[in-house]
Amino acid sequence: MSRREFLRVSDLHAFYGESHILHGIDFSVDRGELVTLLGRNGAGRTTTLRAILGLVGRRTGSIRVDGREAIGLPTHRIAHLGIGYCPEERGIYASLTAEENILLPPVVAGGGMELGELYEMFPLLKERRNSQGTRLSGGEQQMLALARILRTGATLLLLDEITEGLAPVIIQMLGRVIQRLKEKGLTIVMVEKNFHFVAKLADRHYVMENGRIVQMVGKEELESKIDMLHEYLGV
Repeated sequence: MSRREFLRVSDLHAFYGESHILHGIDFSVDRGELVTLLGRNGAGRTTTLRAILGLVGRRTGSIRVDGREAIGLPTHRIAHLGIGYCPEERGIYASLTAEENILLPPVVAGGGMELGELYEMFPLLKERRNSQGTRLSGGEQQMLALARILRTGATLLLLDEITEGLAPVIIQMLGRVIQRLKEKGLTIVMVEKNFHFVAKLADRHYVMENGRIVQMVGKEELESKIDMLHEYLGV
């Protein structure tokens, strides 16, 4: 693993029961870099994020996080390597207020954002901090899910479809937040259908098909390979 490389996934296979979903995934992410996993539904993008955290039935291969092998570790130990996961379903607790949802997860590393900093980044959450978590709008719940992992001190963020179903004004706001997190040096892996959203943010794009990575496109190649990407993504 190079000095700048923060995540290295090698020959990763993942299974749900007898179903073989990932077929030898290989990719890397440098410290402070934002990469996307692109592909059609069923390509294996979300399973890749879940496999990094050990949330699949079985996995083989190698997953190195900042030089440490994670493939044999239980999920809670993997999280303490500094990984924050924002699932598509968001996982907001209905019985807790917005602020209680933010404070619930344990801190996994030093340097996490304090409540004041999070409320400055997400002012709507400050207004709704005493509201029940599931009474927030979809956009507010997505902000809450992001704020929750930023407080933990995670330095590698796995973000799954964070713009799904949201209004354009909220998507723009999330874009500004992601750019700010990049500037803070966080390392980010995003699964995202909204290619227009991630095209401006990502350093590299990995294209997945049938549980394999079939293309890697750097931001400097984007213009020349846009037709190929559209063909893979069906857009």
